[in-house]
Amino acid sequence: MTTRYKKYLLLMMGGSGTRFGADVPKQFVEVEGKPTFSYLVEKYAELGFADYTVIVCHRKWVDFTDKWIADLGLEGFDYCVVPGGSSRSESVKNGLTKVAEMATDDDIVFIHDTTHPYVDAAHLGDLSSAAANFGGATMAECQYDTVYGMDPESKELVSVIPRQTVVTGASPEAFKFGLIWPIYKEMDEEHLEMYTSAGALALAHDIKMKIVPTDLINLKITYRHDMDAFRELFHNYYF
Repeated sequence: MTTRYKKYLLLMMGGSGTRFGADVPKQFVEVEGKPTFSYLVEKYAELGFADYTVIVCHRKWVDFTDKWIADLGLEGFDYCVVPGGSSRSESVKNGLTKVAEMATDDDIVFIHDTTHPYVDAAHLGDLSSAAANFGGATMAECQYDTVYGMDPESKELVSVIPRQTVVTGASPEAFKFGLIWPIYKEMDEEHLEMYTSAGALALAHDIKMKIVPTDLINLKITYRHDMDAFRELFHNYYF
């Protein structure tokens, strides 16, 4: 008999966007009259993917975010907005703390960074199944170009890395709640800052991570030219 697990989505948008160099964090930059994050929220709502969504937002933007989502009028979209922490990992912990009020150990939590402004809807089911079976899973882009190893100081190439062994992490990552939550719950801020992603923390604690290849361009909005690319491409991501 198959157990029906619930799905909880964390949308991570707590960054300040210092590298982006705009007056507002990149997730709030408007594209065709709407903040960037709103397109991701609308898509997940349209898919009816998650049983509940926790939006983890920079604390100065919580009210703005909450009002924007309310004004979108998304029928059946159950969500809340919680403030992030001083690091990305601490922000994830804040989101998981809210999920802990509702979730059971067998439920699946999905962590999607809004700097990855797309949804690979075709593979979300595969991601869910992989996390349920392995404990952890992530969308990832396989590499098709030649991949080199580089000396970080001299900027000289030092090796060719077999591209079959390399993938680029994408969003979302997914985990059994009962595996990932105890790790975050017990870890202090100093140790959380050592990890750049939930996947990195999971691997460090022996949680198996299954790769689910994504067919979408793995765009990440970090700099201004990334936003320019998003402006050109976002209709293909969402409509």
